[in-house]
Amino acid sequence: MTAPVNTVALLHGVSRGQISMRGMEHGLAQKGYNVLNIGYPSLKKPIEELIDDVHADITRRRGDTKGTLHFVGHSLGGLVARAYLHKFRPENLGRVVMLGTPNQGSEIADLLVNFLPYKLFYGPVGQQLVTDQSRFKAMFGSVDYDLGIIAGDRYLDPVASWFMIPGKNDGRVSVASTKLEGMKDHITLHVTHTFMPSKKEVIHQTAHFLEHGNFSKPQRNP
Repeated sequence: MTAPVNTVALLHGVSRGQISMRGMEHGLAQKGYNVLNIGYPSLKKPIEELIDDVHADITRRRGDTKGTLHFVGHSLGGLVARAYLHKFRPENLGRVVMLGTPNQGSEIADLLVNFLPYKLFYGPVGQQLVTDQSRFKAMFGSVDYDLGIIAGDRYLDPVASWFMIPGKNDGRVSVASTKLEGMKDHITLHVTHTFMPSKKEVIHQTAHFLEHGNFSKPQRNP
């Protein structure tokens, strides 16, 4: 009997799109996964509404796949995955990988949250990226699934990295902010926030976690 094909749902970051996840899509497809590269209107709706769009897309596209359903989210996509799994957790849930996700919020969002151009561009989701995440606990729930988190410590914008974000960061999100209670593994790679999903090492580590439940390098964060 042929083994069931496992599926991976990819969720891009804010103001990005499916094209930003193409490298990850191709890399995981080469590993034999059925990959759903999902697009959603990240600038138009709050997270609690975005997950309804994601659920409709996953339901429509999964077809006859009988294997497990994994999730990989870049930046905001990781927050969308958390909210999605709290509301629509599938019975065949596999593992989850987050790439540069601001699980503890973004210091940049704190500074710009009341700035009109920021509010107009990032829409309602921009207001949900602040470091005070107490209002959103009910939306995300707790982590009771296998979660691996990849952070970056390379940046291209020294102004934001030196003056807005404390500690090691990827130019948008600090390494400390990516961490989340209940995570199974965490690793920091020398990559920038924007291009993280397309980097070979990130793709390799993501595939390793999906298969084994841990990252392949010994550079764990305490």
